[in-house]
Amino acid sequence: MTEPNPSMDFEPVHRRSRRQLWLLIAVFFAPLATAFLLYYGFEDWRPSRSTNQGELLQPARALPVFELSTPEGTTLTNESLRGKWNLVYIGDGQCGQRCREALVLMRQSRLALNEDLPRVQRIFLTTGHCCDQHYLQSTHPGLIIAQSGTTGQPLLHAFPGAPAAEPEAGYIYIVDPLGNLMMRYSPEAPHKALLEDLEKLLKLSHIG
Repeated sequence: MTEPNPSMDFEPVHRRSRRQLWLLIAVFFAPLATAFLLYYGFEDWRPSRSTNQGELLQPARALPVFELSTPEGTTLTNESLRGKWNLVYIGDGQCGQRCREALVLMRQSRLALNEDLPRVQRIFLTTGHCCDQHYLQSTHPGLIIAQSGTTGQPLLHAFPGAPAAEPEAGYIYIVDPLGNLMMRYSPEAPHKALLEDLEKLLKLSHIG
């Protein structure tokens, strides 16, 4: 009688074990490989790293030194912006439709902050034809108005989308309490975006 050869049974078991091992490796690493491929291979699948709704300007840019006159005969300087969060709009002093929409949005967003309202101020930088005082004073009390004039050109150039040659692009900007320009909102941005971002900034900020 021929004795059974142990190697005849060992080979199938060995191959089966190897297959199971590779299967376990594949199950473990497949999701990792898929995530890696989606993140680095397809930018549209990449998750956003921030929750802000406005356009974050990176890096934030310090505004140049400026000194602008106001209709009241006072001056607006860099120090005027320090210590508060600033909502800034740039446009013609006669304030057309987009200007009026932006100023109303700035006003209403600030009012909705309730107890944090004093931490935010609104600024209208005019590029000419200053100003429709009746409308601005009656509809937007507390709005700071400053005339850019010739001396304000370097300041206007610091705001992307609002160069001196084409000043009214319709953006609303946020300048932080240290005087850094950090965010902007296009006319197409959702109306709630400005308020929601302001609430987050004020909650997280230890300045202003």
